[in-house]
This record gives sequence, C-alpha cells and structure tokens, in this order.
Amino acid sequence: QVQLVESGGGLVQPGGSLRLTCRHSTIVFSANPMGWYRQASGKQRELVASLTSVGRTNYADSAKGRFSISRDNAKNTLSLQMNSLTPEDTAVYYCNIVPAIDAYWGQGTQVTVSS
Repeated sequence: QVQLVESGGGLVQPGGSLRLTCRHSTIVFSANPMGWYRQASGKQRELVASLTSVGRTNYADSAKGRFSISRDNAKNTLSLQMNSLTPEDTAVYYCNIVPAIDAYWGQGTQVTVSS
C-alpha cells in the first residue's frame, strides 16, 4: 500500500511562512514526479507545485515567487516552503504524484492564513 503523510500546517498570519513536509511509505516515489496540491473550502483541489525526479519544477501562477518545492530522496520526503502567505492560501494541502492517483490521497495538513 502507498501511504502519504503530510505535516507542518497550522495557523499563520498574512506575510508569514510555513514549511510543509510529506513523508511516504516507500522510496518508489523518488522516481516519480510529485506535487503539492491544495483544496480550499468550496473549491476543487488544485496543483500548486510539482517536482520531477530530475529536479524540474513547476508552480501555479498563484505560487510563483513565494513557494518552493523540494525533495529528499534519501529521507523519502517532499517539502513545500511557503512564504509571503495570504488568506487566499488557506486550504488543506496534500501531496501526491503527478498526475495524482486518487487512492493515494492522505489526510492532508491544514494551512490557515489569518490575522
């Protein structure tokens, strides 16, 4: 079974930063494109950032210049550094491969940006 566990979310003020971490149960993901997705209340899940096994990155327009995705193959983790957060970033954040496989969704981690 594939297991993805997200952590690092929380409550942060506008302009603040958070670093999210995704841990997976197997090193197989080191060879897969992976991404961070988010789903805000009342909205569909969207891809925020992605990273291939050879280091190519892609970001949603809303995240460019503020978010940075990275991975540590040895530790089987995927991270998302989020800076200059705004209330529009409030959502549950998930990791998955790209394109996502529905069965792989984990619990996600809640990010709330509010003063």
